[in-house]
Amino acid sequence: MSEWKEINIEDLDKSACRLIGKDWMLVTAAKDGKANTMTASWGGLGVMWGKNVAYIVIRPQRFTKEFIDCSDRLSLTFYGNDKKEMLSYLGTVSGRDEDKISKAGLTVKFDGETPYFEEAEMVLEVKKLYAQEFSPECMLDSEIDEKWYAAKDYHTMYICEIEKVMVK
Repeated sequence: MSEWKEINIEDLDKSACRLIGKDWMLVTAAKDGKANTMTASWGGLGVMWGKNVAYIVIRPQRFTKEFIDCSDRLSLTFYGNDKKEMLSYLGTVSGRDEDKISKAGLTVKFDGETPYFEEAEMVLEVKKLYAQEFSPECMLDSEIDEKWYAAKDYHTMYICEIEKVMVK
């Protein structure tokens, strides 16, 4: 991570709503030494249990979920607006079907067991703390279930401690 600089998450001066909801991120985990990634536009940053955390949600059919479930650590990587086409591709093609990481022109690096991409502008290295599948019984607004879960493929929510923030 030679051109990378570690910063404190509390010094991050970017909106989580913009970073995740508008600019999107890649969620990346490793299993058996191989990384897989997916684009995500849902999630957040905050504080839980006295720790700085990120939370992400993954549907059960996503190949990346298998990697997340096998890993203690993962990365959330962020890119400039000029990478929207790449992020769209990585969100629609499955790593089960092709080597989408190399086709997207990304370079996988590891910091310990945490995979990330050299081409990112910012990397959050996180450690899983909690996982729970969403349940329709817990949806207080029935329109959410009707609109987002017609196939009943409920997300699993992961709350992850932010261990390191790297920027270029």
